[in-house]
Amino acid sequence: MKSITVKQLQEKFKLEILAGEDSLDRVITRSRAHRPGLEFVGYFDFFPMNRVQVLGRKEINYLHKQTEEERKLHIGNVVKYHPPCFIVTANQEGLKYLMIYCQQEGIPLLRTPDATTEFLGKLDAYLTQALAQEIAIHGVCVNVSGIGILLRGKSGIGKSETAHTLIRRGHRLVADDIVVLKKLSPKTILGTHNETTREFLALRSIGLINVVRLYGRKAFQDETRIVLDIELCPWKDQALNNELEMEQKYTDYLGVQIPHLEIQLQPGRDVAGMIEAAANSWYLKQQGYSAMEEFMKRIEGEMK
Repeated sequence: MKSITVKQLQEKFKLEILAGEDSLDRVITRSRAHRPGLEFVGYFDFFPMNRVQVLGRKEINYLHKQTEEERKLHIGNVVKYHPPCFIVTANQEGLKYLMIYCQQEGIPLLRTPDATTEFLGKLDAYLTQALAQEIAIHGVCVNVSGIGILLRGKSGIGKSETAHTLIRRGHRLVADDIVVLKKLSPKTILGTHNETTREFLALRSIGLINVVRLYGRKAFQDETRIVLDIELCPWKDQALNNELEMEQKYTDYLGVQIPHLEIQLQPGRDVAGMIEAAANSWYLKQQGYSAMEEFMKRIEGEMK
């Protein structure tokens, strides 16, 4: 199971440390934060104790209104489960009692100036990506007109060269050679690099190039949602290559089905142009348009 430390979270969001500075190595394994509300009144049947606990104005105002004995009871009921950490939003003050309990139990107490809703959105997005199930595969990832595409094929078949042509046409590189795929939801795969190869593209006979240095910031982006899996392969003489519309095939990545198609290579073939066409065709299908359906309607109209 993937995990991050409270220290990583604190550094990511530049959180102020109020207590538990010696416990920042505590581990976070759950991808969504939780706001303890019912737990402060003693209801723990569904308390997600392994999640980051966020205390907004409602929670803190409630605690402020309690007597010292009531606060001791309510806070004690929550801290005894030892969640990874507590984060107080909106720079709220008057937290000495909370600091004491967190310090005693070795639970980091952190604070952010961000409003609760704003911070929860950023926090959940970060945790979802940081803790997402992932795999690394050999290939190239590009973003073509806003559409994330994974290029695969045997070593030396021309994936990186095709990516370079696409970059020259105004599209963007995401990753070359090693593509990291992260599962963000049952239907979403994110493609990114492994940091080491960030911005680099390896071209045979040329060597390693930095696409940002050569073509500017518009030539690269850190990540993209993968919606097409394209495999480059040698030309097959005996294959039927003039289908009007092939039956849709899929590739499974981490349990997510990604539409797959195969592009056969031949000297003089505009592979980059075909990838652009595939991306635009996919987009039109998402809008409800099918060229095949329109074509068949025209045929039917001529037969009447």
